Amino acid sequence: MMKTYKGSCHCGAIRYEADIDLAQGTGRCNCTFCRKTRAWGVILKPPALRLDAGSSEGVPYRKHEQAPVKYRCAICGVLTYSRGSADYMGGAFVTVFVATLDDASPEELLSGPVRYSNGRDNDWRNPPKEIRHL
Repeated sequence: MMKTYKGSCHCGAIRYEADIDLAQGTGRCNCTFCRKTRAWGVILKPPALRLDAGSSEGVPYRKHEQAPVKYRCAICGVLTYSRGSADYMGGAFVTVFVATLDDASPEELLSGPVRYSNGRDNDWRNPPKEIRHL
């Protein structure tokens, strides 16, 4: 069921709300960035994520031109969301990192499937052979 969640970084400098149906599932990736940050996200269309008035956008980071831009808080360093675009994703998308959802219960976070993508090999539509470490 679609629900509007509130989220933030640790210190609250980045605050947002996002319309998410967690029962539709979340995702984990094995690219070098996601592995190192233990990222777990939910992919949305851009209008579903709204930064609160007065909220910082965060510090952008992108390893290369094709990678989504990830945003972290300049104060506490928490990774909150990313923005990208890919044809196979239907164009523009945002990823909200579910660890930053302030009001999602464990039951809601586990209500849908967790999908794994093989970003390490640029095979985003398929899961990697090994997922236990993700």
